[in-house]
This record gives sequence, structure tokens and C-alpha cells, in this order.
Amino acid sequence: MTIRLLLADDQALVRGALAALLSLEHDLDVVAEVGSGADVLDAVREHRPDVALLDIEMPGLDGIEATRAVVAAGLGTRVLVVTTFGRPGYLRRALQAGASGFVVKDVPATQLADAVRRVHAGLRVVDPTLAADSLVTGDSPLTERETDVLRAARDGASVAVVAQRLHLSQGTVRNHLSAAIGKTGGENRAAAVRVAEANGWL
Repeated sequence: MTIRLLLADDQALVRGALAALLSLEHDLDVVAEVGSGADVLDAVREHRPDVALLDIEMPGLDGIEATRAVVAAGLGTRVLVVTTFGRPGYLRRALQAGASGFVVKDVPATQLADAVRRVHAGLRVVDPTLAADSLVTGDSPLTERETDVLRAARDGASVAVVAQRLHLSQGTVRNHLSAAIGKTGGENRAAAVRVAEANGWL
């Protein structure tokens, strides 16, 4: 039986390399490729792949939100997240969104193909090192609103701009930033953003 695959990665070179490697496997068939998270669900509806391999950091919609959309559509496509960013927080968020697997891009091609087969068979596949790190790191200490505020502030925007972006008062933004700085142990909001990004909380 041939397993139909969709590849989603915003880097064309990486996407093409993955497609070439996976197509060498006798039982794997890449039926669609997209370069944006926003295009994933439409491609799933059109091509009905068995497994969608999604990167996390993509324009339009990140891989975690795209995973949530694919799973919610109920079309039977399983999701395997394949990412450069092996962060414990990403792993937890991807699994919470409904992903069946999570591996990093430096995994050997034979192992990636095996992960695809296992996900297709209904098994859960998780990078063992990341799984261990995830247990040590634990869940994000940030509330949903603190996460939103840090995301909006990650480009160095002023409190006034962040408040405008999120339709909050400047005082509320300051309070959430202060809480996020305390919870991440950062000296300032830039450090808090770095810590949150490194752990995959944003």
C-alpha cells in the first residue's frame, strides 16, 4: 500500500530535498507540497494525503496552528511535525494540537521514512531526546495573555504599540510583561522573549 504525503515547509530547498528523499521509498508518494501554513488545509482537502509533514515556523499560519486545523477538519490525515527547532515547548504544543509525531530535520532519511510509516499506522512518534527535555522543562509558566503580549513585543515594539496591537490598555500590557519577565527569569522583556523562544513557548 502506498502512503500519500503532503509536505509543508517555507524553504523550497528543504521541501524539495525532503520530497526527493521520501520519494525514493517504494511505499511513499509525495502528492502535494506547499510553502505556507495557510495553504495546508486547502491542500489536505484537495489531495487527501494520509500523512502531512509540517514545519513549525511558516508564514501565514505556523505549523502548530496548521496541525490544529488539519485535525479539526476530520479528514483522516495524520500530522508529523518535522522541524529544525527541537524545542520542548514546541513538542508539547504540537502534541496538544493533535500531531501524531514530532521529529527534527537532522534525523536520517531512513528514520524519517520509518516515522511516517509509524504515524500512518496510528502510532505516536516523538524524538526521544526532546521527550526527555520536555519532561524536565515542563509546561509553559506563561498564561495565554502573557504569551500574546510577549509575542507582540518580540520585535521590540513599545508598550503603546503592543497595547494597540492587542487592544489592551498600556497598564495591562505592562503588568503582563512584568509577570512574563518574572516567570522566565529574564532581566528585561527582550531576555524574557529569548527565554520563551528558546523553550518553544511562543
